[in-house]
Amino acid sequence: MPVIRPSYKPPVLFQNGHFSTIYSSKLRVVPRVKQSRERLTLADGDFMDLDWSYSNKPSNKLIVLLHGLEGNAQRTYIIGAASHSNNNGWDTVAVNFRGCSGEPNSLFRSYTAGTTDDLEEVITHILEKDCYDKIVLNGFSLGGNLMLKYLGEQKSIPKEIKKAVAVSTPLSLEKSLNELNKRHNFIYSTYFLIGLKKSYKEKVKLFPDQASREDLKKIKSLLDFDNVYTSKAHGFEDAFDYYEKNSSLPFLPKIKIPVLLLQAQNDSFLSPFCFPVELAKIQNNIFLEMPKYGGHVGFYNKNNVYYNEQRAIEFAENV
Repeated sequence: MPVIRPSYKPPVLFQNGHFSTIYSSKLRVVPRVKQSRERLTLADGDFMDLDWSYSNKPSNKLIVLLHGLEGNAQRTYIIGAASHSNNNGWDTVAVNFRGCSGEPNSLFRSYTAGTTDDLEEVITHILEKDCYDKIVLNGFSLGGNLMLKYLGEQKSIPKEIKKAVAVSTPLSLEKSLNELNKRHNFIYSTYFLIGLKKSYKEKVKLFPDQASREDLKKIKSLLDFDNVYTSKAHGFEDAFDYYEKNSSLPFLPKIKIPVLLLQAQNDSFLSPFCFPVELAKIQNNIFLEMPKYGGHVGFYNKNNVYYNEQRAIEFAENV
């Protein structure tokens, strides 16, 4: 499938990748969405919270929303996607990964960019409701990587899952970390690190036999965090072992359903490895759209329906 020619061209101010990224995360007026929370108990005794929102009319169509690093179901990009989906006849469920719903999760482990067993449990739970015969997955950043890995590593996926949309996705975790570590991304890497260290402090309180203040002092970068906590808590040798085994790029050729990859060329989080042009040209179900603008999940539109939200519904209904 040829690379899709994008039609997105925002106002001049939003053609700056950093401005569109920060505005969309911190300053965007969030649409109103009524969410209903459901707690899902996982097989290992932990829990994840699911925030549902519904179309005004009964619907058999569902979009599953997956947030990014240190996100949750109340992030502006999740609420925006839920609002536009509901307004177009789709129910949504926004998944809060372990420990991301405002309450620490029960176990030492939490979430990663590749914890597909958790997503599989969520999908199974949704299907048990027997309400939806058309499901579309919509992942953002880390959530996009998780979604793509899930789709590519499964020998078969439920027939109800028809399509998927990945927005601003770090297909290569190590290469994207290298981008985040560059000077022009200092504000973002610092923001993520503050949040991750705060979460680790909670682990020190709850699991003093597995986490310590001494280890907390060692965390001075995102790489340190993944070496000290992520890899240790989730069974990897070190951070690089985690990145290699959980990057979604190698899983893309194995995906069978139609997938839209929406990656802005001025997304400062993404490396060249996150733009798989040659793969998209030869694989009929991979649709790669690379707007010149958009930053990281910052596809501003004047009507407060973001370009990625518009494209997700178009792709879900028309491709």
